[in-house]
This record gives sequence, C-alpha cells and structure tokens, in this order.
Amino acid sequence: MTTPDPDEFEAVRTDPDPIRRGQRAGELITLYQQRATELARLRRAAIEEARSRLDMSYTEIAAKLGITKGRVTQIRNSAPGPERAFFGVGPVALALPGRIIRERDDLVIAGPDDATGAHLAAELEKLAFAINERVVLDPRDEWEPTSDAVVICGPASAHIGHQLMAADPYLRMTIGDNVQWYLTDEVTGERFLSPMDEPEPRKADHAYIARRKLGNWTVVHIAGLHAAGSVGAAHYITRNLPELFARFGDSEFSMAVTTEFDGLTPTSIEVLVPPRRWE
Repeated sequence: MTTPDPDEFEAVRTDPDPIRRGQRAGELITLYQQRATELARLRRAAIEEARSRLDMSYTEIAAKLGITKGRVTQIRNSAPGPERAFFGVGPVALALPGRIIRERDDLVIAGPDDATGAHLAAELEKLAFAINERVVLDPRDEWEPTSDAVVICGPASAHIGHQLMAADPYLRMTIGDNVQWYLTDEVTGERFLSPMDEPEPRKADHAYIARRKLGNWTVVHIAGLHAAGSVGAAHYITRNLPELFARFGDSEFSMAVTTEFDGLTPTSIEVLVPPRRWE
C-alpha cells in the first residue's frame, strides 16, 4: 500500500465505480489509521524528549502544546512507545517461506515458520500495526514489499531473502562442501554451523536478524539456518525491542543469535554475533 497523493481522497469520493471506490476507501482507512498511530507515537516521544533533554516540567510542556497536564498524562499512558518504530509506520506485510511438496499443488508453510509468523503477528498487533498482506513466498518467483514488512526466510528459500542478505556488509549465509549452511561473519572470518548439524547434534539453531531500509520501507529480516532458528530470532526481537530501538533508532543493523529449544519453545537465547550498525 503506497502513500496517497493529495488528490487521492477526492478521487475516492468521486469514483463512479462502487467496488473500486469501496476497496480504495478501505485501503485509505487502514493507511490513515496507521499514520494517526505513528503521529500519536511521535507526540508521546516529543513530550518525553522535552522532559529529558529540555528539562521542562509536564505542566510547562502542556502549556506549550496548548493542552492540559491531564491530557499529557493520558498521551504518555496510551500512545505507543517509541519502540513501535522498529517495524516502521505501517501497515506491515508478513512474508513466510513456502515449501514445494511434490505430492501437493499448493505451497506448504513449515511448522516452525508458521510459529514464527504467529508470534510476530501477535507482537505487531500489540503495537497497533495492521497487517495488510500475508505472503507465502514461492521460491520460484520474485517478490518485493510494497509497504513496511517482516520477511522470514533465508537466501535459499526465496529471492527476497537472497536480495536482502546480499546487501549486508557484515553477515552472510554460505553453503559448505558438505552441503550444509553456515552463518559467516565477514568481519572476523568465523563460520557458524547450526548445532543441529554438528557431529553430535543438539536442539539449538543459529539465526540472522537485520533491520534495514528498502526504498521507502522498513524491512525486518529473520533467517534461521533451520526453520527453528527463526522462532528464536522472533522471540529475541520481541523480548529486546525497546533496547534495540533505543540503541539503533531508525538505523540499519544486523546480528545473529543462538537459541536452545524444548520442542519449538525457546529455553535460552544468546547473542552469537553482536549487532553492528550499517555505515
């Protein structure tokens, strides 16, 4: 969903086609609601910045904004926190890798990928995001987001996974002679094999996390060496969202984590490669 031009509102009002008019009106309602939520977040952040950086009292801030001190308190308690901007402004597309099964005509979503998507969808809902598109990525086709997006796939699963990771200056996924995937740190030269693929395998996996800009959109990219790793990455983001946004703001960065599992439930999540801001 793209940002409307100034004449779009009037164009919807005068569209003679009722179906097209209804569809576009619904799209604009979602878009405007997401912008209103972001403006509420920005106003709350501005109030807190005036309090901390300008050393103003809430009474003084209220007077400058032309509202009551009680309204300032209401804004501070009800508006989204600053960390909402980690995922952009919204609405958000949620993209999961589809897998081709020979006996089926349709694409299949693996259980861990489905769990990752459900966990992040719940977090996006708590942050007042609308999910405008749920995409099952076909490994045979190309897809690019047309809004802010959360993309859950590695470079081998879909073209967009390869495209996003190819732009990372620090981390890669590479395939070794043993046809096993590694997470490679381009800075140190270290290669990390999934614990699931070690000679004595254990129920753990490494996963890549990045926040980046793709044109006008914010894209959060997650990719486990195995699908289970993405579950751990999703939990790491939601547990550490305020700290990540406080540290990096609107900057691009990438990192990697290692998760131990009981089934698909993360029991511990550790940082494997510390987050690095993209310069």
